[in-house]
Amino acid sequence: MKALIVDDEYNVRYVIRQLGQWEKNGITDLLEARNGEEAKRIIQKEKPEIIFTDVKMPGMSGIEMIEWLDSISYPGKVIFITGFDDYSFMRKAIKHNSFDYLLKPIEAEPFNYTLAEAVKSWANEELDRKYKEDGVYDDVKRLRLNQIVTEACIGEFFDPAEFASALPTADEFDLTLISFYQMHHSAPYIQLLAEELEHQEWGNAFELQNDHSLCLVITVKGVWLSVEEWISQKFDIPVRLVNGTSLKSMEGLPISYNVLQKELEDQNFRAIHRLNDLDNACRMRNIVHYVDTYYMEELTLEKLSSRFFLSREHISRKFKQETGMTLSKYMMKLRIDQAKSRLRESDESILSISLMLGYQDEKYFSKLFKKVMGLTPFEYRNHVKKQQTEGF
Repeated sequence: MKALIVDDEYNVRYVIRQLGQWEKNGITDLLEARNGEEAKRIIQKEKPEIIFTDVKMPGMSGIEMIEWLDSISYPGKVIFITGFDDYSFMRKAIKHNSFDYLLKPIEAEPFNYTLAEAVKSWANEELDRKYKEDGVYDDVKRLRLNQIVTEACIGEFFDPAEFASALPTADEFDLTLISFYQMHHSAPYIQLLAEELEHQEWGNAFELQNDHSLCLVITVKGVWLSVEEWISQKFDIPVRLVNGTSLKSMEGLPISYNVLQKELEDQNFRAIHRLNDLDNACRMRNIVHYVDTYYMEELTLEKLSSRFFLSREHISRKFKQETGMTLSKYMMKLRIDQAKSRLRESDESILSISLMLGYQDEKYFSKLFKKVMGLTPFEYRNHVKKQQTEGF
C-alpha cells in the first residue's frame, strides 16, 4: 500500500514522515510531492491509496487537486492538513469526498488515528469493489438479507433499519408465505421473484435459511394481485401461498410470520399449478428418505403434507404401502434401532439416548423399548455386555 505526502514545505513533509506509523498500517511505499501538479503526476503513475495534502500550495492547490480526484472518481482516501479552520474550506472538502482533515501543528496521536481509519475505510471499500468486479457482491448482500429475515422470523434480534433498506418506502406492507415442493430447487425461483419485485419497486422476496422450501414475500400494500399474476406466468412448478397479513412496522415481523406459518401448517393455503405431473412413486420414495433422515425430530402427517404437497390421508395410505408400516410405527422402529446401536456401542446414559431420539420422558422411552424388545434399555445393555464377555 502507498501513501503520498503533498506539501510545499520540506519541514512539514519531514515531520509527517517521522510521525506516521506507516508499517503498522500496511504502508510499504511513502511518496512525496511539493505541490498539486507534481502530486497529480505521481498519482497518475503510482496510484497511492492514502494522500495527505496541504491546502494552500503554489500552482495547483489542495482543493483544486481533490476536485480533480473527485472528477475521475479516484478511490484513494484524501486527508487535508491545514492551518485554516475555515467552514467554507471544510464544505468544499466534504463536497469532493475528502476523508478527513487535520489542523497544524500536527500531533502524533490524532494523525495516526486518522491514518489507521483511512486505511481501514479504503480496505473495506476495496473489498466491496472486488466483490462487485467478481460478481460476488450481490450474492453476499442477498445472503445477508436472507439471514436477517430468517433471524427476525424465528424471534432472534435483528436490525429493522438494515432490513427496511431492502424494501421500497411505504406506510404498510402485505406479507405472503410461499411454500415450494420439498424436492424442487427453490433458490432460482426466489431470486427471480426478488429481482422482479425490486425492479417494479413492489417489494422483495427472501429465502428462509432455516427452511429452504419457504420464501417470505414482503410487498407494498395493494400490489399482491399483480405479483401473483406474475408468479402464475413465470413459475413452472407448483407453489402454495398463504397471505392476508399486513405489516406497518418491521418490529412486528416475528408475530406476523408466525401467523402465516400456522396457517400453512393448518393447510389453509392456495395453490398455483398442481403437482399431478410429478411421478407419485418418486414422491413417496422422497418422503421415506426424508423420514429416514429426520426421524429423531417431531414428524407428523401434517408436516409431511406441507413439505411434499400431498394430503395427509394420501401420505398415510401410500406410506404404509411403501414401508409396510404406519408413519408412527416406522419412526419408532428407526428410533429403537438407533437406541440399540447406542446402547451396544457407547456408555451414554439412558436419559441422554432418550433425549437424542426425541423422547423427553426417560420412563416413557424405557417402557416403549421394553414393549418392542422385551427388555428395558438397562437390561438390554447388560445382556449385550454379558454376551460380549462370554464371547471372549
